Amino acid sequence: MHLYHFSEDPTIEVFHPRVKHSRTDMPPVVWAIDQEHAFTFYFPRNCPRIVYKKSDEINEQDYQKFFGLTISDIVITVETNWYEAIKEATLYRYTLPSTTFEVFDETAGYYISYQTVEPLQMDPITDHLERLMDMNIDVRFTPNLHPLREAILNSTVNDFGIHRFNQAKSL
Repeated sequence: MHLYHFSEDPTIEVFHPRVKHSRTDMPPVVWAIDQEHAFTFYFPRNCPRIVYKKSDEINEQDYQKFFGLTISDIVITVETNWYEAIKEATLYRYTLPSTTFEVFDETAGYYISYQTVEPLQMDPITDHLERLMDMNIDVRFTPNLHPLREAILNSTVNDFGIHRFNQAKSL
């Protein structure tokens, strides 16, 4: 199994367990993402985004609302003001050994380790939007994510992630 950590820092030699600011109820851990979900991190760290996927549980009305005009099974929506930062960013994908990791959230592809982890490899990643489109992911831009967030939370869409929403523009 391939596990990754994405960063804008190309100099990380060791990942030390730490308390995540949004998970202060947890002990210090090292976070990783599996290969299947790694695309959700093809964005600068603080870039707010909403990722959602097709599933059998979506009713017809929500299917039409969220997927009616795309053949893609995955849609990522980002605020328009992040376009240049995404286009210009170089991210660094650290490949991590899976031996000390355990599943934290299988649906999201998150893994955690309570131990210090040394990366096996680091690869610079550019051309994020092209990579996503090559994966047949529908990438959308909107001036503000709040309406989409409310629509997703009040829908039958059950496979979604709302990333860095604290960085989204206010309504």
